[in-house]
Amino acid sequence: MSALEIAANVLAGASILLAGRNSVHTWWTGIVGCSLFAIVFLHSRLYADVVLQAFFVGTSVVGWWQWLHGRDGEQLPVTDLPPRHLLGQMLAGAAGAALYGLLLRRFTNAYAPFLDSTVLAFSIVAQLLMMRRRVQNWPFWLLVNSIAVPLYFSRGLYLTSALYAVYWINALVSWRHWRRLREATAGLAIA
Repeated sequence: MSALEIAANVLAGASILLAGRNSVHTWWTGIVGCSLFAIVFLHSRLYADVVLQAFFVGTSVVGWWQWLHGRDGEQLPVTDLPPRHLLGQMLAGAAGAALYGLLLRRFTNAYAPFLDSTVLAFSIVAQLLMMRRRVQNWPFWLLVNSIAVPLYFSRGLYLTSALYAVYWINALVSWRHWRRLREATAGLAIA
């Protein structure tokens, strides 16, 4: 466990907890934490995770803006993903995982290319949903964290693995919290 891994975990952990509480500060802490994680994953030959961290940095900038100004200059409310879009999100994640896994297996010395790619693909789906403040981002994070915990543990990233176990619990709690926020928002719209 390096000082870099510890710093990445502290900042990313703060970001995830802030996301669960629907705090806009999730974004800047995520930018710094993900930048550090990119270096950690590069050293561990988890190349899909390096790409994922770069994606997180970019989408965090956009998400930060969207949360503050994304609905005609006003903050986005917490809402549901329309049910007809859910299957498409699942299929996109599965296709992305398979295709990227094939690329990693063929062209790199990646460790566990298909598991690593599954973390990548479904994290992208979850992140895009979170950027739009969709409640359904949290079940996707549960899936990602269920795969990431043993994957990171197998690479000796014990602190990161433990943190992703905490992320799993946070995703469960946050899912409940965001459903309540959605209901409160819907109640205000009706009133």
